[in-house]
Amino acid sequence: MFFFLKAALSGVLIALISTIARRYPALGALVASLPLISVFGMIWLWLETHDPVRMETHVSATFFYVIPSLPMFLLIPWLMRRGVPFWPALLVGCSVTVVLYLLTILIARRAGYSL
Repeated sequence: MFFFLKAALSGVLIALISTIARRYPALGALVASLPLISVFGMIWLWLETHDPVRMETHVSATFFYVIPSLPMFLLIPWLMRRGVPFWPALLVGCSVTVVLYLLTILIARRAGYSL
């Protein structure tokens, strides 16, 4: 039952963002940029585990994964301004993000930090 509550609340958030963005693109972007999904994830994890070590690991790893995802938000509009259609631009943006995630993991391991 808790799974369905989590899924419903998360789905409502995504629907709300797309609805706002349809009328007010900048406001939709602001709401989307809020770390609401991360906050929901932390709340769900805490309610399910009450494990401070797991929470610390989760929050720290989230920080390191946010950084390589940021270039996607510059790359997609840059590609689209140059005539690349949305779906290929999204695919390129997501692919670059995956590569940056892998590089982040490798760099973190070399620095002695496990993600």
